[in-house]
Amino acid sequence: MENSFDSTAVSDLVSDMPQYAVPDYLQDNYWWAYVHPRAVRFWDRQWLVNLILLGNYKRLCGAVLDGYGSSLPGRTLQISCAYGDITPRLARCVEAGGMLDVIDILRVQLDNLAPKLSPWAPVTLHQMDSTALKFADGRFDQALLFFLMHEQPMTVRKKTLAEALRVVRPGGTITIVDFARPYHSNLFCRFWTLVLTKLEPFAPDMWKGEIRDWLPKDAHIASIRQERFFGGFFQKLTITLAEA
Repeated sequence: MENSFDSTAVSDLVSDMPQYAVPDYLQDNYWWAYVHPRAVRFWDRQWLVNLILLGNYKRLCGAVLDGYGSSLPGRTLQISCAYGDITPRLARCVEAGGMLDVIDILRVQLDNLAPKLSPWAPVTLHQMDSTALKFADGRFDQALLFFLMHEQPMTVRKKTLAEALRVVRPGGTITIVDFARPYHSNLFCRFWTLVLTKLEPFAPDMWKGEIRDWLPKDAHIASIRQERFFGGFFQKLTITLAEA
Protein backbone atom coordinates (compact mmCIF):
# COMPACT_ATOMS: atom_id res chain seq x y z
CA MET A 1 0.00 0.00 0.00
CA GLU A 2 1.38 3.40 -0.93
CA ASN A 3 1.59 6.06 1.73
CA SER A 4 -0.22 9.31 1.06
CA PHE A 5 -1.26 12.69 2.30
CA ASP A 6 -4.90 13.06 3.21
CA SER A 7 -6.47 14.74 0.18
CA THR A 8 -8.72 16.94 2.28
CA ALA A 9 -5.96 18.12 4.57
CA VAL A 10 -2.63 18.65 2.84
CA SER A 11 -2.98 18.42 -0.93
CA ASP A 12 -3.87 22.05 -1.61
CA LEU A 13 -0.38 23.10 -2.64
CA VAL A 14 -1.38 26.27 -4.49
CA SER A 15 -3.43 27.96 -1.81
CA ASP A 16 -1.90 31.04 -0.22
CA MET A 17 -3.79 30.36 2.99
CA PRO A 18 -2.91 27.24 5.03
CA GLN A 19 -5.80 25.22 6.32
CA TYR A 20 -4.50 25.74 9.85
CA ALA A 21 -2.73 28.82 11.11
CA VAL A 22 0.24 28.15 13.35
CA PRO A 23 -1.05 28.32 16.94
CA ASP A 24 0.26 31.28 18.90
CA TYR A 25 1.90 29.09 21.54
CA LEU A 26 3.88 27.26 18.84
CA GLN A 27 4.89 30.39 16.97
CA ASP A 28 5.87 32.27 20.13
CA ASN A 29 7.73 29.49 21.91
CA TYR A 30 8.80 26.91 19.33
CA TRP A 31 9.46 28.74 16.07
CA TRP A 32 13.14 27.86 16.55
CA ALA A 33 12.46 24.13 16.94
CA TYR A 34 9.43 23.12 14.86
CA VAL A 35 8.00 25.95 12.78
CA HIS A 36 10.80 27.47 10.67
CA PRO A 37 11.98 25.15 7.86
CA ARG A 38 15.64 25.76 8.71
CA ALA A 39 14.93 24.82 12.31
CA VAL A 40 13.33 21.55 11.20
CA ARG A 41 16.34 20.68 9.04
CA PHE A 42 18.71 21.48 11.88
CA TRP A 43 17.01 19.63 14.72
CA ASP A 44 15.82 16.49 12.96
CA ARG A 45 19.09 14.60 13.23
CA GLN A 46 19.10 11.21 14.89
CA TRP A 47 22.22 11.86 16.96
CA LEU A 48 20.97 15.28 18.08
CA VAL A 49 17.56 13.99 19.16
CA ASN A 50 19.31 11.22 21.06
CA LEU A 51 21.59 13.76 22.74
CA ILE A 52 18.62 15.87 23.89
CA LEU A 53 17.10 12.74 25.41
CA LEU A 54 20.40 11.99 27.13
CA GLY A 55 21.11 8.91 25.04
CA ASN A 56 17.68 7.36 25.62
CA TYR A 57 16.00 7.76 22.22
CA LYS A 58 16.57 4.18 21.06
CA ARG A 59 15.51 2.78 24.43
CA LEU A 60 12.29 4.80 24.52
CA CYS A 61 11.40 3.88 20.93
CA GLY A 62 12.07 0.27 21.83
CA ALA A 63 9.74 0.55 24.81
CA VAL A 64 6.96 1.74 22.49
CA LEU A 65 7.47 -1.09 20.02
CA ASP A 66 7.81 -3.70 22.76
CA GLY A 67 4.54 -2.49 24.23
CA TYR A 68 2.88 -3.15 20.91
CA GLY A 69 4.56 -6.53 20.62
CA SER A 70 6.28 -5.18 17.47
CA SER A 71 2.96 -5.64 15.69
CA LEU A 72 0.28 -3.07 14.93
CA PRO A 73 -3.02 -4.62 13.88
CA GLY A 74 -5.90 -2.51 12.67
CA ARG A 75 -5.57 1.25 12.59
CA THR A 76 -3.01 3.24 14.58
CA LEU A 77 -2.91 6.99 15.16
CA GLN A 78 0.27 8.93 15.88
CA ILE A 79 -0.69 12.35 17.24
CA SER A 80 2.01 14.80 16.12
CA CYS A 81 5.11 14.11 14.08
CA ALA A 82 8.29 13.38 15.99
CA TYR A 83 11.92 13.89 15.09
CA GLY A 84 14.02 10.79 14.59
CA ASP A 85 12.98 7.42 13.15
CA ILE A 86 10.07 6.45 15.41
CA THR A 87 7.46 6.77 12.63
CA PRO A 88 9.28 4.64 10.01
CA ARG A 89 9.80 2.01 12.71
CA LEU A 90 6.11 2.06 13.55
CA ALA A 91 5.23 1.80 9.86
CA ARG A 92 7.25 -1.40 9.55
CA CYS A 93 5.17 -2.94 12.36
CA VAL A 94 1.79 -2.36 10.72
CA GLU A 95 0.11 -5.67 9.96
CA ALA A 96 -1.33 -6.51 6.56
CA GLY A 97 -4.53 -4.58 6.01
CA GLY A 98 -3.66 -2.10 8.77
CA MET A 99 -2.86 1.60 8.57
CA LEU A 100 -0.80 4.17 10.44
CA ASP A 101 -2.29 7.67 10.41
CA VAL A 102 -0.05 10.57 11.46
CA ILE A 103 -1.44 14.01 12.20
CA ASP A 104 0.29 17.32 12.78
CA ILE A 105 -0.94 20.89 12.67
CA LEU A 106 2.28 22.05 10.95
CA ARG A 107 2.61 21.32 7.25
CA VAL A 108 6.39 21.71 7.51
CA GLN A 109 6.49 18.76 9.91
CA LEU A 110 4.49 16.55 7.56
CA ASP A 111 6.68 17.55 4.62
CA ASN A 112 9.72 16.66 6.70
CA LEU A 113 8.33 13.26 7.67
CA ALA A 114 7.19 12.13 4.23
CA PRO A 115 10.66 11.41 2.73
CA LYS A 116 11.50 9.13 5.68
CA LEU A 117 8.74 6.72 4.72
CA SER A 118 8.87 4.01 2.13
CA PRO A 119 6.61 4.71 -0.88
CA TRP A 120 4.84 1.44 -0.04
CA ALA A 121 4.44 2.08 3.68
CA PRO A 122 0.82 1.84 4.92
CA VAL A 123 0.87 5.41 6.21
CA THR A 124 -1.42 8.40 5.68
CA LEU A 125 -0.41 11.90 6.76
CA HIS A 126 -2.99 14.49 7.77
CA GLN A 127 -2.65 18.18 8.55
CA MET A 128 -4.92 18.36 11.57
CA ASP A 129 -5.31 19.99 14.98
CA SER A 130 -4.78 17.55 17.87
CA THR A 131 -7.48 19.35 19.87
CA ALA A 132 -10.12 18.81 17.17
CA LEU A 133 -9.40 15.57 15.31
CA LYS A 134 -11.45 15.02 12.17
CA PHE A 135 -11.97 11.34 12.87
CA ALA A 136 -15.06 9.46 14.00
CA ASP A 137 -15.42 8.17 17.55
CA GLY A 138 -13.63 4.87 18.14
CA ARG A 139 -11.90 4.97 14.75
CA PHE A 140 -8.53 3.65 15.98
CA ASP A 141 -7.27 0.58 17.77
CA GLN A 142 -4.36 2.41 19.37
CA ALA A 143 -2.88 5.90 19.54
CA LEU A 144 0.61 7.19 20.34
CA LEU A 145 1.73 10.56 21.71
CA PHE A 146 5.53 10.64 21.61
CA PHE A 147 7.02 13.63 23.47
CA LEU A 148 4.07 15.90 22.72
CA MET A 149 2.54 16.60 26.14
CA HIS A 150 5.43 18.71 27.44
CA GLU A 151 5.19 21.02 24.42
CA GLN A 152 1.56 22.00 24.92
CA PRO A 153 0.03 24.45 27.40
CA MET A 154 -2.35 22.86 29.87
CA THR A 155 -5.59 23.81 28.10
CA VAL A 156 -4.33 22.41 24.78
CA ARG A 157 -2.91 19.32 26.47
CA LYS A 158 -6.22 18.44 28.11
CA LYS A 159 -8.12 18.84 24.83
CA THR A 160 -5.57 16.66 23.03
CA LEU A 161 -5.94 13.90 25.62
CA ALA A 162 -9.73 14.11 25.42
CA GLU A 163 -9.60 13.79 21.63
CA ALA A 164 -7.25 10.82 21.82
CA LEU A 165 -9.67 9.07 24.17
CA ARG A 166 -12.57 9.86 21.85
CA VAL A 167 -11.07 8.42 18.67
CA VAL A 168 -9.71 5.20 20.19
CA ARG A 169 -12.20 2.33 20.38
CA PRO A 170 -13.32 0.70 23.65
CA GLY A 171 -10.66 -1.79 24.67
CA GLY A 172 -8.00 0.07 22.69
CA THR A 173 -4.86 1.68 24.07
CA ILE A 174 -3.24 5.11 24.22
CA THR A 175 0.52 5.18 24.72
CA ILE A 176 2.19 8.35 25.98
CA VAL A 177 5.97 8.77 26.19
CA ASP A 178 7.31 11.95 27.73
CA PHE A 179 9.32 13.52 30.51
CA ALA A 180 8.54 12.87 34.16
CA ARG A 181 9.75 14.12 37.51
CA PRO A 182 13.11 12.40 38.13
CA TYR A 183 13.74 10.51 41.33
CA HIS A 184 15.18 12.62 44.13
CA SER A 185 18.53 10.84 43.86
CA ASN A 186 18.83 11.64 40.14
CA LEU A 187 20.81 14.86 40.60
CA PHE A 188 21.89 15.20 36.97
CA CYS A 189 18.36 15.01 35.59
CA ARG A 190 17.10 17.33 38.29
CA PHE A 191 19.66 19.83 36.99
CA TRP A 192 18.65 19.09 33.39
CA THR A 193 15.07 20.06 34.21
CA LEU A 194 16.35 23.57 34.93
CA VAL A 195 17.94 23.71 31.49
CA LEU A 196 14.81 22.42 29.76
CA THR A 197 12.65 24.92 31.62
CA LYS A 198 14.47 27.72 29.78
CA LEU A 199 13.72 26.11 26.41
CA GLU A 200 10.41 24.37 27.11
CA PRO A 201 8.04 26.77 28.93
CA PHE A 202 5.29 24.15 29.38
CA ALA A 203 7.55 21.27 30.41
CA PRO A 204 7.55 22.06 34.16
CA ASP A 205 3.99 20.71 34.30
CA MET A 206 5.47 17.28 33.67
CA TRP A 207 7.53 17.55 36.85
CA LYS A 208 4.76 19.00 39.01
CA GLY A 209 1.86 16.70 38.14
CA GLU A 210 0.80 13.40 36.64
CA ILE A 211 -0.63 12.84 33.16
CA ARG A 212 -3.50 10.80 34.59
CA ASP A 213 -4.67 13.93 36.44
CA TRP A 214 -5.20 15.71 33.11
CA LEU A 215 -7.56 13.09 31.69
CA PRO A 216 -11.30 13.84 31.47
CA LYS A 217 -13.11 12.92 34.66
CA ASP A 218 -15.72 10.95 32.72
CA ALA A 219 -13.20 8.90 30.70
CA HIS A 220 -13.98 5.18 30.58
CA ILE A 221 -10.58 3.76 31.48
CA ALA A 222 -9.89 0.16 32.45
CA SER A 223 -6.28 0.59 33.52
CA ILE A 224 -3.26 2.90 33.45
CA ARG A 225 0.22 1.41 33.54
CA GLN A 226 3.27 3.61 34.10
CA GLU A 227 6.88 2.67 33.40
CA ARG A 228 9.80 4.90 34.36
CA PHE A 229 13.20 5.14 32.68
CA PHE A 230 16.59 6.72 33.33
CA GLY A 231 16.15 7.44 37.00
CA GLY A 232 12.51 8.36 36.54
CA PHE A 233 13.24 11.18 34.09
CA PHE A 234 11.21 9.59 31.30
CA GLN A 235 7.90 7.77 31.47
CA LYS A 236 5.74 5.57 29.32
CA LEU A 237 2.06 5.56 30.16
CA THR A 238 -0.21 2.89 28.69
CA ILE A 239 -3.89 3.74 29.02
CA THR A 240 -6.31 0.90 28.26
CA LEU A 241 -9.87 1.96 27.58
CA ALA A 242 -12.74 0.03 29.11
CA GLU A 243 -14.66 -2.33 26.86
CA ALA A 244 -18.05 -1.10 25.69
